[in-house]
Amino acid sequence: MNNITNKQKCISYILKLIVALSAFTGTTLSYLAGRKTFMGGSRVFMYFTTQSNLLIAVICLIGLALLLKDKEISKAWYIFKFVGTVSITLTGVVFCFVLAPTFGASAWNIQNVLTHVVVPVVSVIDFIVVSSVKRIEKLNVLYVTIPPILYAIYAGIGYVKGWQFAEGYNYPYFFLNWGSKAGAFGFVNELPFMGSAWWMLVLMIFLIVVGLCYLVIADVITKRINRR
Repeated sequence: MNNITNKQKCISYILKLIVALSAFTGTTLSYLAGRKTFMGGSRVFMYFTTQSNLLIAVICLIGLALLLKDKEISKAWYIFKFVGTVSITLTGVVFCFVLAPTFGASAWNIQNVLTHVVVPVVSVIDFIVVSSVKRIEKLNVLYVTIPPILYAIYAGIGYVKGWQFAEGYNYPYFFLNWGSKAGAFGFVNELPFMGSAWWMLVLMIFLIVVGLCYLVIADVITKRINRR
C-alpha cells in the first residue's frame, strides 16, 4: 500500500475499530431504548444519524480489511471514505450545535455521545491519518452533497406519506418540517427560524466548505510526507 507508513496503519487500525464499535453500540442502545425516547426503537434507522453512522462504520471495516491484507486502496474507495467522513461530520455538528441545545441535558445520553460525538471525531482523525494514501481533486467535493440530498428526498417522501419518525411527527428534524410556520422559504422568530429550503442550502454550503478544508489538510500532509 503506497504512501502509508506502518505507524499510520497501526493508528488507523485502532481508530477504525473505535468508529465501528461506537457506531454499532450507539445504534443498538438507541434501538433498545424504545420509542419513548428521541430516535429510539426501530425508528432509529429512519434518521440520518443512524444511516451515516452505519455508513462510516462499514467504510471503516472495509478499510480495516484492506489494511490488514495490505491491499491497494482504490481512488474510488477513498472518495467514498471522504464522503462518509463529511457526512458523519454533519451528523456531529448538527446534533451538538443545533439539536442538543433544544433538547437540554437529556440529549447527552451514552448512545447520543457515541453516535454524535465519538464516531464523528474519531472518523475525522482517521481520515487525516490516512489522508496521504490517495489525492482527491477539489472538484470531487461536490460528492459530499449526495448523502444529505438523498436523505432530504427520503424525509420529504416520509413527510408527504405521513411516516412517523417519532410519535406525532412526520419529519425527522425540525429543519425538515416543511409544514412549519416558516414553510420552505419563510423566516420566523422561533424554531425553525427559517424555511426548510434555506436550511438545506446552508447545510450544503457547510458540507462543501468542510469538505474543502479536509482536502486542503490532506494535501498539506501528503506534501510533507513526500518531502521526507
